[in-house]
Amino acid sequence: MTIAGILFDKDGTLLDYHATWMPLNRQAALEAAGGDAALAQHLLVSTGYDPASGRCLADSLLASATNDEIAAVWAGLLGADPVETAARVTGSFEAMSGETAVAVAGLAATLVALRARGLLLGVATNDSEGSAYGSLTPFGVLEHFCYVVGFDSGHGAKPGPGMVTAFCAATGLDPAAVAVVGDSHHDMEMGRRAGAGLLVGVLTGTSAREHLEPHAHHVVDSIVELEALLDAVAARKRA
Repeated sequence: MTIAGILFDKDGTLLDYHATWMPLNRQAALEAAGGDAALAQHLLVSTGYDPASGRCLADSLLASATNDEIAAVWAGLLGADPVETAARVTGSFEAMSGETAVAVAGLAATLVALRARGLLLGVATNDSEGSAYGSLTPFGVLEHFCYVVGFDSGHGAKPGPGMVTAFCAATGLDPAAVAVVGDSHHDMEMGRRAGAGLLVGVLTGTSAREHLEPHAHHVVDSIVELEALLDAVAARKRA
């Protein structure tokens, strides 16, 4: 089936993960730790931060989990209430989302080109829906998306299929006509479970090629390569 829609992950796919999220992660951990810098560092390391590289590990909680899942681990380490901790973490992320967001190279131009091809575009993130809007607003690209869904939008979280199913329900597309594009195993698994027609891994997030290749149909350096990939896939189908 011809690809007619693309559902993008946000962080590590549309936004540079480490430039965008490490300031957010550090601030949220510091708030959860009551200002104790050493304890905040412990929270970050326990959920996937590697101090040696200054980066988050592929498929770690910080890289792929929802705010609630991260907060639950932090609450356990702190002996705090998980619901209250989750509210503080999400509030911290949403308050700063627009301030720290860094777009991947070619974001706006790529989205314009994909829309010009008649493709329907959506965003599916394990971040909150509010933070998704907040972090994408500075780049003037929200007009290109017909659907934005977060872990708190009522359709479940990755790697479950609910976000893809909801995108299809909103657009009328068959899952087989949808490409899922993301930087993590969670993204690829979400697409696979939903029956998406094309799974594309990108290398602008926390995962290396070897992490994505077993789970994706194709792995590209960034979303800038999507047009050429779609053309190549279509050409193979015609051959």
